[in-house]
Amino acid sequence: MEGARPDSPEPSCVTMKSDQSMVLPLNFKDGGCSTDLSVTEGTRPDSPEPSCVSMKSDESMDPSSNFKDGGCSTDLRPQKKKLNVTYRDQLESIFKELELKVINIVKNELNTFKKLLNEDYPACSEQEVKDVEDLNSFREGALKITLNVLKIMNQTDLANTLQSKLLVSVHQKKLKSNLREKFKRINEGISQHGSSALLNEIYTELYITEGWSGDVNNEHEIRQIEAASRRPATQEKPIKCSDLFKDTSIRTVLTKGIAGIGKTVSVQKFIMDWAEGKANQDVIFIFPLPFRELNLMKQKNLSLMELLHQFFPEVKDLPSLNCDTYKVLFIFDGLDECRLPLDFQNNERLCNITKSVKMDVLLTNLIKGNLLPSAHLWITTRPGAANQIPSQCVAQVTEVRGISDPQKEKYFRKRISDENLASKIISHIKSSRSLYIMCHIPVFCWISASVLERILDGAEGKEIPKTLTQMFTYFLIFQIKHKEQKYHGKSDPDPHQTRATILALGKLAFQQLKKGNLIFYEEDLTECGIDVKNTSVYSGICTQIFKKEAGLHLGQVFSFVHLSVQEFLAALYVFLTINNKNRNVQVMQNTGFFNIFRNYTNMSDFLKSAVDKALQSKNGHLDLFLRFLLGLSLESNQMLLRGLLPQTGSSSYNKEDTVRYIKEKISENPSPEKSINLFHCLNELNDDSLVQEVQKYLNRRVYVNQDGLRLSPAQWSALVFVLLNSDQELDKFDLSKYYPSHEGLLKMLPVVRESRKAELTGCNLTEESCDVLSSVVSLNSSSLKHLNLGNNKLKDSGVKLLSAGLENPHCKLEILELWNCDLTEESCEVLSSVLSLNSSSLKHLNLSKNELKDSGVKLLSAGLENPHCKLEILELNCCSITDEGFTALASVLKSNPSSRLRKLQLSDNDPGESGVKLLKDLQEDPQCNLEELHLRNTYWMIS
Repeated sequence: MEGARPDSPEPSCVTMKSDQSMVLPLNFKDGGCSTDLSVTEGTRPDSPEPSCVSMKSDESMDPSSNFKDGGCSTDLRPQKKKLNVTYRDQLESIFKELELKVINIVKNELNTFKKLLNEDYPACSEQEVKDVEDLNSFREGALKITLNVLKIMNQTDLANTLQSKLLVSVHQKKLKSNLREKFKRINEGISQHGSSALLNEIYTELYITEGWSGDVNNEHEIRQIEAASRRPATQEKPIKCSDLFKDTSIRTVLTKGIAGIGKTVSVQKFIMDWAEGKANQDVIFIFPLPFRELNLMKQKNLSLMELLHQFFPEVKDLPSLNCDTYKVLFIFDGLDECRLPLDFQNNERLCNITKSVKMDVLLTNLIKGNLLPSAHLWITTRPGAANQIPSQCVAQVTEVRGISDPQKEKYFRKRISDENLASKIISHIKSSRSLYIMCHIPVFCWISASVLERILDGAEGKEIPKTLTQMFTYFLIFQIKHKEQKYHGKSDPDPHQTRATILALGKLAFQQLKKGNLIFYEEDLTECGIDVKNTSVYSGICTQIFKKEAGLHLGQVFSFVHLSVQEFLAALYVFLTINNKNRNVQVMQNTGFFNIFRNYTNMSDFLKSAVDKALQSKNGHLDLFLRFLLGLSLESNQMLLRGLLPQTGSSSYNKEDTVRYIKEKISENPSPEKSINLFHCLNELNDDSLVQEVQKYLNRRVYVNQDGLRLSPAQWSALVFVLLNSDQELDKFDLSKYYPSHEGLLKMLPVVRESRKAELTGCNLTEESCDVLSSVVSLNSSSLKHLNLGNNKLKDSGVKLLSAGLENPHCKLEILELWNCDLTEESCEVLSSVLSLNSSSLKHLNLSKNELKDSGVKLLSAGLENPHCKLEILELNCCSITDEGFTALASVLKSNPSSRLRKLQLSDNDPGESGVKLLKDLQEDPQCNLEELHLRNTYWMIS
């Protein structure tokens, strides 16, 4: 420090009695004043007189020696005398340490900035973001210096990227924190304060499958879940929810699933895992935007950034989104709840994220990729609404299949802490096939657990529910009791108030069911006489889904805990209305929903009309409604409700009359799906006589003869119902055991569709049968993987009809056996075309015992040569093939070393020596995949 200072003519003296007398308040700040830091005296002129500072105590310090901003100059040279050597050395040491620390901090900051600019390091770690807040003022200064220097170096783009990424890291931490708080709890059913549980404590892994399904299933969702329950778990490729966006090339994922199957919970788990740092950390921002909330902004004009700032105030300082630099995911949950006109054809094109437009315009452009084309989107929906999104806008479709059979038991054991009670509940659920199937739906698991827990522990002393109507009746009773205890402190609810409440909710459920709505807004409730300000009266059944968030004042959204609860209440409303003799005809005629009921004279006629109405529905939308309506007609179920609902019951009603009518309808051979629902209706009426009749045949292993007269049409339907609802998986169905004919195939077609293997050998099938089977293999929902049609007179015309189904991209058939079916070379040409398709799944083809000849083999070879061909096993035994055909097959294998064909059966043919030798030589070739070659009884056998 003395290097540049001229010699002082006199010694400098400083008296320092204590450490406290040191002058150390050095505060360096920007400002307009000049602060003289010449303690080093490097530029100070010589002092003519010795400098002396006497410092007796703290009070003797000169307050003017505090360096601050201002318009004055502070001189550290009192009386212009020099500091002594001791003080200079101390300052030297302090500033050397200061220099090292400043350099170290700046280096650390520069390293952090460098990491942020690295493409492999998209965001700060949690600790680094915490450091941003702890050293905010310093980092701000360091950042300013770094940005200025980068700009001086003509690195303006790099400076802008650094500034953006650092800002992003801070906002990401705030967003994660808020989403963790918002989604950490789950409301099972009733969304009341204190009733929620931590998501991670009760979450049960859901079964999600991967794959595109181009068709839209408009069937009632209960039909879909029943079909899914029969589908083997090995049929489709499962995918973990956390892996949906592992493939960065996939922009938009559409996840389908029926109401209550777990779509929203899957979204919640995905967000929680991200916010807690457990998964998908390559995603920088996740913005969940449920359609039910977006509906409330229907009339507003907003830009995308304004929308995000309104929904997520924690990112309000984020000026823009750069999806090319970092990964952003938008989650749009509940497309089926969307009430916005998503017009993908006519909406204006939008590319600017700061331009304000209508909400539907904003969404359609984001989904189409005009807006933020590099952003990722996840859309969830019920199956019936999936077609609102153009297929070209979706890269991948997945399906939530609910809770698998093994997971059901895990759910109840998690939910019920008492192990013995949990075991009792599991045992009872398994004893009722209809209840067990419904437990694929997580919400129904919760309903079952909440009901059975109270009954099986002996607290209620009631009959254990075995039907859906009984289960939902108990659910309604317990929820009303819970509401009364919670809000009014009463153990027994007021029956008059309860009736008024149920009628109001039932009317809401009924009206919205007609419209196909699962969510309702304030105006919907008001129409039914429900006071929106007093929804606590109804909160025992109707759940307030949307809560007002801080800084977000959109309104309120309501729904029942599940579609099935809505259908039950709608059925209860209709039943109570019909029972009211003073209002029944007028009310039911005015609804327009049951306009065919206007001629009924009693409850029995009314229920028959309801059965007819349900059978007329093409998609089964009244199936579950009808089950509940019939179940509520039983006096035993009315007795359960009588404590809550006075004047419930109909003494003139005869159940047997309704049972006979339903059996008549079953005998008329309606579609399999309608027959199955009618059997479920009989179950709700506690009648299983048809099923018991068929079960006797199955138990005795007595099967019908070929004339099909051993079973009545109703019993045939019962047989299908029993097989489809068996506890055992339908691995193989053998038609010859029941009714080996085309007519028998038609009767048992639903079972064929749900089986993995259909054994139809020697069942007198014709080309007409092929046409029917073509429609089965075309179905995306079909489980069929192995179809054996051997020893039937199908002919080429039958194979042509079957090929229409085989060419369908939904066809999953892997093994096709057509041995001894009177086929010629014409069938080979058709099958060659099928094998050439990229979508074909065929791995095993058996064409033995057909007159294919060499010409047929040559035509088939064209398909085998195609790189899309997946065939691994080909059986051509006894097909009149000579040396020419053998040579053609050898040529295919030689010219196509990538061929997957590993097993070739050519026994009982008449080849020449050269053809056989070519194939034998190829089998020895290490580049050829042919592992097995069967040449039994060929004339030119070469050992």
